Amino acid sequence: MARFEVIEHQRDRNEKLGEYRIIGINFLDPEYVKIIASVDVEKGQFLDVDGDAVRMNGNLIGKVIEMKDGGSVRVSTSYDIKYTGGYSLDGSTVYLDEHFPKIMHIKGKDVDARESIGLHHELPEKWLSDDGYEYPYAHEVATGIEKKYVESLGVTWKDYCDEVDKNLRNVYSRKLGKSPPSLDLAPYLYCRDHEALKEIRNSHSD
Repeated sequence: MARFEVIEHQRDRNEKLGEYRIIGINFLDPEYVKIIASVDVEKGQFLDVDGDAVRMNGNLIGKVIEMKDGGSVRVSTSYDIKYTGGYSLDGSTVYLDEHFPKIMHIKGKDVDARESIGLHHELPEKWLSDDGYEYPYAHEVATGIEKKYVESLGVTWKDYCDEVDKNLRNVYSRKLGKSPPSLDLAPYLYCRDHEALKEIRNSHSD
């Protein structure tokens, strides 16, 4: 049985009257679940998922209609990524810039950036984007997931951000050498970062 935090809820227009479509995240693994429920559930509440069964406070309220996890997703550190992290168009690969430290040493603790940035930010952001959520919202939710994961390691969000920001500036200032040809450009297009887009397109790796 896994516990999921509700991040989105709405009445389901495609199903029977009185049913709700709910999206939840298990931020530790991470896992992403879509649920059809007989009751509405507010953001921030927790649901227990066992197979297809979904329970709240022990009561059966719905069923799983889709589940995604990071088990089959590859984390690549072989490319230059202007925004440090990114993902392939098909979502099968998440990218971390090859110059960004894989392990960050923060106040006596080690944080694996492939986990915190790759699987606990970029991957959930891609899941949400693929489900039609706009980039700013997907990025906001993904940042919250990343924060919870980092804090579960005993690292404060401020100390983590200080270390990440230092390395982000270093990565962004570098001229791209080789960008993955399958990189999803949605974040750059939304931000209208024309210089970055031009640099990426001129540095695609064969």
